[in-house]
Amino acid sequence: MSFNLISQEIINGANRIDDYIEKIENKNIAIIANNTSIIYTKNRKVHIIDTLLAKGIKFKKIFSPEHGFLGDKDDGEKIEDGLYKDIKVISLYGNNRKLKDNDLEDVDILIFDIQDVGVRFYTYLSTLHYAMESVARMNKKIIIFDRANPNSFYIDGPILDLKNKSFIGLHPVPIVYGMTIGEYGMMINGEGWLENGIKSNLEVIKILNYDHSMKYIPNERPSPNLPNIQSIYLYPSLAFLEKTPVSVGRGTTIQFQIYGHPDFDNKFHFTPQPNFGSQNPKLKGIQSFGEDLRQHKTSNKIELTWLINSYLKIKDKETFFKSDFDKLAGNSNLRIQIMNGMSDSEIRKSWTNELDNFKKIRSKYLLY
Repeated sequence: MSFNLISQEIINGANRIDDYIEKIENKNIAIIANNTSIIYTKNRKVHIIDTLLAKGIKFKKIFSPEHGFLGDKDDGEKIEDGLYKDIKVISLYGNNRKLKDNDLEDVDILIFDIQDVGVRFYTYLSTLHYAMESVARMNKKIIIFDRANPNSFYIDGPILDLKNKSFIGLHPVPIVYGMTIGEYGMMINGEGWLENGIKSNLEVIKILNYDHSMKYIPNERPSPNLPNIQSIYLYPSLAFLEKTPVSVGRGTTIQFQIYGHPDFDNKFHFTPQPNFGSQNPKLKGIQSFGEDLRQHKTSNKIELTWLINSYLKIKDKETFFKSDFDKLAGNSNLRIQIMNGMSDSEIRKSWTNELDNFKKIRSKYLLY
């Protein structure tokens, strides 16, 4: 892995208050936010909502994505509506995963401020997509407070086939796409991916002192089971195993830094137990053997070795791939390639042409 050294502090869009405050003063504001929507100064951190409330900004409502407004709910857990400082919090991961048009009737501007990790099946991208559709239908405006992407330094993985479109992947992009959330929003708009090709009135508050080759470590965990930068780096590769019987460490304190199963014969072992962010982890209470990847040095690519090795070692190959594996991978090819014994290099070669085409699309929307 190679990064540029950071000569100046990266300043995320939310921190640039003087550059956007006049745009939202005396307006009715809604915001999509969670525990990562933080403004940092040298000695303190303050949530974006608290910061803007102190400046007299009027919030009509808050929308929260998967894992909830506090970022403490389990993967896939249904989340109810709530309150934050007498402001209604509407869950976009409960009965509805889309904003209702009438949610925006009394709103002038919708702000989106969430830390992304640059991976296609991270559901905040789908939340953004549906928010942009609602904004477009209701003739409102959306402002993305852009944040640096910790996995922005490479592009890799199979492109999603729209036959496998779902909430864990709506767009024909690779698993790792090398864009900030602001750039991604511009691509959704520009490529006509919203329903019926409608366009959202979108503005991006840019990051300062940033380019895609820089190392960026989020100050807050982006979701309950991504506790540190190593887990964020390994997430695009180990997440394949989520749709298999193999554990990636949910129910431990080193999630997405290990993997294992009772069938494996490695010396390293762990036993998942209920904990923060995983009340009912896969293989709960069962000793599993596998690999500890905490010291693994990530390269500029998705690692397929752990998925391939897991398939080779598992005893029951017929039930290895869960029914929604193809949705996560984005196509049925990867599953079939592994079942047919194709090598890492052969599989990666099959991605080349589509990745080259995506890079051309991506280049149109880069801000950094």
